Amino acid sequence: MTDTIRAGVIGFGLAGRIFHTAVIAATPGLELAAIVQRKGDEAAKAYPEATIYRSIEELLADESIRLVVVGTPSFSHFEVAEQCLRAGKDVVVDKPFTLTSDEAAHLIQLARQKKRLLTVYQNRRWDGDFKTVKTLLASEKLGCLAAFESHYDRFRPQPRLQVWRENGGPGGGTLFDLGSHLIDQALTLFGKPESIFASVRKERENATVDDAFDLALFYPKLTVYLRASNLTCKLGARFTLHGTQGSFIKFGIDPQEDALKAGATFDSLGFGDEPEEAWGKLYVENAAPQSIPTETGDYRGLYANVRDALLGVGELEVKPEQAWRTTRLIELARESSSQGRALPVDLSNEP
Repeated sequence: MTDTIRAGVIGFGLAGRIFHTAVIAATPGLELAAIVQRKGDEAAKAYPEATIYRSIEELLADESIRLVVVGTPSFSHFEVAEQCLRAGKDVVVDKPFTLTSDEAAHLIQLARQKKRLLTVYQNRRWDGDFKTVKTLLASEKLGCLAAFESHYDRFRPQPRLQVWRENGGPGGGTLFDLGSHLIDQALTLFGKPESIFASVRKERENATVDDAFDLALFYPKLTVYLRASNLTCKLGARFTLHGTQGSFIKFGIDPQEDALKAGATFDSLGFGDEPEEAWGKLYVENAAPQSIPTETGDYRGLYANVRDALLGVGELEVKPEQAWRTTRLIELARESSSQGRALPVDLSNEP
């Protein structure tokens, strides 16, 4: 790779540390050139070759930085991404894209005006289990799919009220946090649903934001169920698929996030691989269950795609219009939950 793209990351919290700086630094063709950390020296210690800026303005003034990653809290995504686009930078925004579809549309139109790349960090498209589900569906081994169920459950019985995601402020809650992933995966697989029904709620005592949801997306011959909860002590299946020829059931979640938190790198032996006991099972009539090896997950695929799109040798996979659709479905989910009824999914005002 002869053309190296210099990237800067705004924020060095969980998103900045685990999901952005670590992935960019390991992606050929990208250089982790700068990090914005307003206070502290953790970023400097972790990446001594990167320039540490104390403000967004300092980073944007660096003309050598082409790609900027917005890894700040969700409530600031719109404002910071707009600032970066107006400065002429290509931009990756951590999920959720924005808090409203109107904000998302504004950023998309601004990126078009400035002729800048704009995308959202939907890294879960590069989870090994999701890649395996895509491959299985393409093989048609399940026949005509009738039901698809995807869970992202945890056991956190006590709300973390000191954390911005759970303190009651804007941009918090499980629907924004985990729903962004599950909805994006569903739209990637199946496209726009005809209607949506949702229950978005607080299950834990003292919770100040939604901490659980159930969504049903209705297609002509398929129903997609998406669920997340913080009160699931015994985890169920991550994916459950039922079709006219069989079923697929997969437990466990992609290991990359936990591995990165534990200090592993993409060069670590077996990084992104799941042990055989975690593989999903394919069930067909009159046959023994078949273990389906989980494909290797690799978050670097997202940034490698961004690199290729910037260099003009590949098409951007996570298009901002797709992120707008996810944002709009989150809005519709809240509306459906508050009204207690299914709502039609009208995306005709997509930017």
